[in-house]
Amino acid sequence: MFRGATKLTVDDKGRLVMPTRHRDRLREQCAGQLVITVDRDQCLLIYPLPEWELIERKLMALPTLQPQARRLQRLMVGHATDTQLDAHGRLLLPPELREFAGLHRHAMLIGQGGRFELWDEARWMERRDVWLKSDDSTGTLPADLESISL
Repeated sequence: MFRGATKLTVDDKGRLVMPTRHRDRLREQCAGQLVITVDRDQCLLIYPLPEWELIERKLMALPTLQPQARRLQRLMVGHATDTQLDAHGRLLLPPELREFAGLHRHAMLIGQGGRFELWDEARWMERRDVWLKSDDSTGTLPADLESISL
């Protein structure tokens, strides 16, 4: 499981160094082969290849006559880019994906279990603050969440 938030720097060539604590697991789990794609929240999702292949199969099994399913397929599968950790633990972010996520120099890598989210640092801080300040006292939690104790 990948967890935690880490500040990273994107270099002039669009590379970032994967934190040491994740490198060994990624090399072990997927030989450093990763897939990067877009997320509706304007961040990037980074999956170990085997994890992505499961998601991709589920996405492509959705009924293509449903407009929402087609949009999701177009966004996630259409932007999916294979990449590999290099010998120094660096990951190359394609320019199109950096542009989509507004990634410049400072980024945040957020562990999300089987994947990572990669955010522009300023956007992450802004969204995080909004989420923390939001009033969730309306009691309208989805049924799946009502049974969880934190």
